[in-house]
Amino acid sequence: MMLAIGFSAPAVAALDVGQKVAPFTAQAALAGKPFTYSLQEALAKGPVVVYFFPAAFSVGCSIEAHAFADAMDQFAALNTSVIGISTDDMETLAKFSSQVCQGKFPVASDESRNITQSFDAVMQTRPEYANRISYVIAPNGTVVTYYQSLNPFKHVEKMLDAVKLIRK
Repeated sequence: MMLAIGFSAPAVAALDVGQKVAPFTAQAALAGKPFTYSLQEALAKGPVVVYFFPAAFSVGCSIEAHAFADAMDQFAALNTSVIGISTDDMETLAKFSSQVCQGKFPVASDESRNITQSFDAVMQTRPEYANRISYVIAPNGTVVTYYQSLNPFKHVEKMLDAVKLIRK
């Protein structure tokens, strides 16, 4: 089942529902420990929430990461994993992964912005940053839904709702 969820930004850029995403690998951290994350490997286990955020340790990004950490048991019960991506460096994200993400899900560094660009997640007004946009990616590598809003409060709820619908 395909699902489109609304977004609250006037000039929205996002991958289309049903569009195939480019597989990627990236340097990431989980609980402060660096590793190489592979989207393809994660999709082999089930749906993946790929969420982009502007800057680790900023107020909004900390709120959002904390909310994802609090919801990880719910995502796990739906056989869904989560990866956060920003243009921050690995040192910053290693700290963010253990402190704010509470070691519950990985965050990946996209300093080159290649992943951010491939997901059409570049912030238009500040292209050095990723926009706040969340995607649910089906195991076949296609976009099931997305939600874009600089407001960090609804991303987790929207992604959980979408995953619940596709798992029925």
